[in-house]
Amino acid sequence: MAKLRSLRQICFGILPVTNEELIEKAISVLNPRPLSTPDIKAGMVACALLTKGGKVYTGVCVDAYCALGFCAETAAIGAMITAGETAIDKIVAVGTNKNILTPCGRCREFMYQIDNKNHNCIVLMPKGKTSLLKELLPQHWYEEYAKVNNV
Repeated sequence: MAKLRSLRQICFGILPVTNEELIEKAISVLNPRPLSTPDIKAGMVACALLTKGGKVYTGVCVDAYCALGFCAETAAIGAMITAGETAIDKIVAVGTNKNILTPCGRCREFMYQIDNKNHNCIVLMPKGKTSLLKELLPQHWYEEYAKVNNV
């Protein structure tokens, strides 16, 4: 891919971000490494997300004992929230072999709960496919909860 667009241009929203550029941004933050012990690791999965405001945020996973770790998507969403944004346009996660990974159920739910308009965000999937978040969360529990509780 021609490097006509710098990551700086992408990160500051100067130009529209292509799926390929978002994938490259996620790959750029992959950094697998042990932390306090060989079993506690970080950076085996990386995520990049593009907000509706045109900014790109990244994060990496942390695998720790006792379910204290978190996914790369959670880290990227945390960076987005820290910057004052909540609306995701598209998101991708990649593994150490640079393959695209589908978000786990917890991350799908987390994206929805951060901003329920995120149900229309684009999730980059393996094999060049994309899905809307709402397609990955069919029959979402909140719809029924909102009806019953007049929310």
